[in-house]
Amino acid sequence: MLESLHRVVVTGLGAITPIGNTVEEYWEGLTSGRNGVAAISLFDASAHACRFAAEVTNFDPTGFLEPKESKRWDRFSKFGVIASKQALADSGLQIEQANASRVGVIIGSGVGGLLTMETQAHVLADKGPSRVSPFTVPMMIPNMATGLAAIALGAKGPSSAVATACAAGSNAIGDAFRLLQLGKADVMVCGGAEASITPLGVAGFSSAKALSFRNDDPQTASRPFDAERDGFVIGEGSGVLVLETLDHANARGATIHAEVVGYGTTCDAHHITSPSPGGVGGAEAIRLALADGKLDAESVDYINAHGTSTPANDSNETAAIKSVLKQRAHEIPVSSTKSMTGHLLGGSGGIEAVACILALKHGIIPPTINYCNPDPACDLDYVPNIAREHKVKLVLSNSFGFGGHNVCLAFRQMI
Repeated sequence: MLESLHRVVVTGLGAITPIGNTVEEYWEGLTSGRNGVAAISLFDASAHACRFAAEVTNFDPTGFLEPKESKRWDRFSKFGVIASKQALADSGLQIEQANASRVGVIIGSGVGGLLTMETQAHVLADKGPSRVSPFTVPMMIPNMATGLAAIALGAKGPSSAVATACAAGSNAIGDAFRLLQLGKADVMVCGGAEASITPLGVAGFSSAKALSFRNDDPQTASRPFDAERDGFVIGEGSGVLVLETLDHANARGATIHAEVVGYGTTCDAHHITSPSPGGVGGAEAIRLALADGKLDAESVDYINAHGTSTPANDSNETAAIKSVLKQRAHEIPVSSTKSMTGHLLGGSGGIEAVACILALKHGIIPPTINYCNPDPACDLDYVPNIAREHKVKLVLSNSFGFGGHNVCLAFRQMI
């Protein structure tokens, strides 16, 4: 059956991130080790246990959105739609009446419109139900980044949204890949978007002891795989890909960035927040992605880790990688770009897929910054602090989410 499946390629990239609001700015930030973490400016965080985050700065939707639209959209939807428009422009695809039904959209989000929910809950409490905005529900539901992107692009094909916490963006890309393999669409716009740097979002993750509390030195707070890591840094933004069947891309003379060759997804069925011991579920997702692409350990040149900077995640992800790739695991560069961008939750898989594809294109592996103190439980090559030139033909991207959701995607250079 595999021989009958369509090959799937990446033809467009879009990114709104804490270290750059275009793909070019984002890549320059990754390769230079730019740190996107700073004191929270989106709200007064003085009473919070954690007072820093990785915010999207200098964000101006003018030129992409009408002022009226902008007022009626939650921040996560703005990120998702603008990243989608960037990706479509990069692909050079024109969506018209003749092809609209063959172009679909899947954008994942772990939380959706949390800011809208909080704001309108205060309106309800302070001013009563009659003052709640009629746009409350359309603004806050997690599928609205997908819906608004489809409207903005004119895409009438398969459309859905994924809400698998921090695996959502990668699940969206994987699900889009499957639809294209099966011939259910010719083009899919896919990725993740998140905007959860809000009072409730920060307080909730703080109370769960998931965040770092390095308020005295926030720039060193996101330190994946480091022995002194103490939690993740919440981030925001969006990463979106345009995927196409190879036949469709070739027929229109598209520039091809990379090929999607494997997708593995599992559930730990273990705990609401903690990974399964030894990273068993994550390991199975990696194994499935390799099997899906008929790949072996020797073919893997780089792994973009989930690497959240939490004690449990990083050691369990290391164990998962080693359990699948065996001795080869110690020869493969592994880095966490969350050290620079923070953790975008459902948006992470999208921007990390973009990073993987750019690593393939440019032969440069982004570093894990703030890596200073080796941890015996994390004993792989984490590309510490400085980007590295390295021949990269095949990349794996890991994403693991609350609820035990695990995803691994495999991208390779065109052959």
